[in-house]
Amino acid sequence: MSQDHSPTRPRRNFLRKLITVASAAPLSSQLITGASASAVAAAPAFAADMPDAPSSAPTGYQSFSADEAAFVENMVNVMCPADDYTPNGVDCGLATFIDRQLSGAFGQGAGRYMNAPWAPGKPQTGSQLPFTPEQFFKAGVEAANRLCQAKFGKTFDQLQVAQADAFLKDISNSTIKDDDIPLASWFNDLTYPLFEQACYADPMYGGNRNKVFWKMIGYPGLPATHTLDMVSFRGKPYPGAKDPKSIIDFS
Repeated sequence: MSQDHSPTRPRRNFLRKLITVASAAPLSSQLITGASASAVAAAPAFAADMPDAPSSAPTGYQSFSADEAAFVENMVNVMCPADDYTPNGVDCGLATFIDRQLSGAFGQGAGRYMNAPWAPGKPQTGSQLPFTPEQFFKAGVEAANRLCQAKFGKTFDQLQVAQADAFLKDISNSTIKDDDIPLASWFNDLTYPLFEQACYADPMYGGNRNKVFWKMIGYPGLPATHTLDMVSFRGKPYPGAKDPKSIIDFS
């Protein structure tokens, strides 16, 4: 989230923190396991006739309802405002990526142990909630909107940038809490990681549209898997970074 809400401010701190990681190696496959075959195939199209889309989903979304889409779109625009480096979060495809992940295998909890007991666990044991990631995300959006309505008299998508930014910060540091949903965990352990992944994943998964974040940090994309190139160009501008290549470029 931004500290300064000027649209021309330097790129957010979270991007700077991730530059070292993104420059050293491509994103782990674990970060994109949520994309099912249908989601991957549909990702570049952004069409209304998505397969298995809920009837209440806005055009182009597979998981989000209209209210959820409004929440997420405002959220990614607040967390990634348009500036000299990128368009806003929606135009970068960040909402699309999150939707695809939640509608795919990751969001449905594939490979996740989902049986009781649901006792509080240690941080290293991960989520101990009876929700799939998609269910948890949707429950968090509903809870956040409910608290936002109580605090401001309107839903999150209607908040101005400064209000929305402060509200998200209050959720992340547990200043704002819900009696039923652990909102700090919802934001810090699920929502924010999905946002980060949306910025730097291969564009075929919906985010990082036009490879805008790769271009911003000088990351060449798929060619960065060449070990010798990574060694030779460590700490130096990589020639291929001016025209990064995604999985689609090699398919």
